[in-house]
Amino acid sequence: MSASTIGRYGDLDRVLSPAVVSGHLAAHGWTLEARQAHVRELWRLEDDNGGLTARILLPLATDYEDFRRRFDEALYGIGRVYDWDPETLLEHVSATRADLFYIRLDQSLRDGTISFEQADETLRGIHKMLGAAAMTAAGPEHPRSGGRRPTVVREFLADDVRLGHTKRGSFIFTIVTRLGEPDPDPTGARTAEAPFPRRVMETLAHGLETTRDAALSSVRGDAPGMSLGLVESLEDLTRAPGLRALDLSFEWSPVLPSPPTIHHVLMGRDVIGELPRVREGLARREEPPTRQTVVGPVKSLTRENAGTATEERGTVVLLADIPDKGIRNVHVTLTGENYDWAIRAHRAKLPLTVTGDLTRDRRTWRLLGDILLDTTFLAHVLDRPATEG
Repeated sequence: MSASTIGRYGDLDRVLSPAVVSGHLAAHGWTLEARQAHVRELWRLEDDNGGLTARILLPLATDYEDFRRRFDEALYGIGRVYDWDPETLLEHVSATRADLFYIRLDQSLRDGTISFEQADETLRGIHKMLGAAAMTAAGPEHPRSGGRRPTVVREFLADDVRLGHTKRGSFIFTIVTRLGEPDPDPTGARTAEAPFPRRVMETLAHGLETTRDAALSSVRGDAPGMSLGLVESLEDLTRAPGLRALDLSFEWSPVLPSPPTIHHVLMGRDVIGELPRVREGLARREEPPTRQTVVGPVKSLTRENAGTATEERGTVVLLADIPDKGIRNVHVTLTGENYDWAIRAHRAKLPLTVTGDLTRDRRTWRLLGDILLDTTFLAHVLDRPATEG
C-alpha cells in the first residue's frame, strides 16, 4: 500500500466525516467490535459463513495530529474491500444518509445535448416540484403568513436538498436530499419520527404515483401527496417537444427504518397528455373561485379589439394583496368607461378597486364573472376642482 495510492482518497476527508462513514458501515453489514468515544471505532465485515472479510480502524478524533492520514487509510481500506475508486466511494458513502431522486428526460437528442432554455425550465420545474412536496409534507400545523413558505420548507429547500452529479442515459438529473448528521453513537436509540427531508421525499413519491394514476383514470378523490403545484411542475418538465416520457426513480437511504416501497414512476405520453385535465380538477378543488374585492395600482394595460367602434376594451393587471397568498398580479378584463377609469388610475398612479370572482389559471390570477369597479375614490381625487387641491 503506497502513500500515493492512499493519497488518491485524501481529498475525500474534506467532504466526508467519520460519523457519515460510521453510518455507512453500520448500514451495510459491518459489525462494530469496539468503540472509544470521540477517539476511534473498530469495524469488522464477515462473509456468509462468518469468516472475517475485513477490519477497519476508523478514527474519530479530528484534532489528533495524524487524523487525516488515519482517516485516508480507512477510506482506502473501504474502497479496496468493494473495489471502489474514490469517486465511487464518495457516491456510495454520501448516499447512505441521503435519499436520491433521479429525473430522466427520455427524448430524442440529435447530438446528445439539450438547450439552455430546456435545462433552465427543467431545474425550475424540479425546484417547484420539491417545494410543492415540502409544503404538503409540512401540513397545516405550519401556517403561512402573507403567502410566505413556512420556515421548515424554506430551510429544507435552502439547506437539505442538493443537485448531484448527472448520470449517463439521455438526460438524468440527480437530486440529493440530505438527512442530516447521524447520532455520534451508532448504538444510540433512533427517534420515532422520520426527519423532515425523508417525509418530503415520501410525500413526493406518493404524489407522483397518485398523479400518474389520476391521469390514467377518471376517478376523483383524495390522493396522498398530490397537489396543484406538483402537477404544474410536471407540466413544466414535460413541455419540451420530442419528450417521450418522464422517468422518475428513487433510491432510499438505508439508515432509516421501513423505507418506502415506491422506487419508480414512469410518465409516458398517455400520462403527459392528461396532466392539464388533472390540474384543472385540482385547481377547482384547491382554489375554487371566490367573490373578492382586490385593491392595487395598475401595473399594465393591454388594449384589445373593441366590441364596438366606440367601446374601449382591455386587460388590466393590478398589483394586489391576495389573502394568504401575498402580493400577486391579478388580471381583469374591463370595457367601456371602466377601462377608461383604469387608464386614468394608471396615469395618476392611484389604486384601482375591483370586485369579481377570483380564480387561478396555472400561475395567473384572474377576476372573472360580474366585474364591479368602485370609482368612488378615483372620482374624489381625479374629478375634484383644481381649487381644492
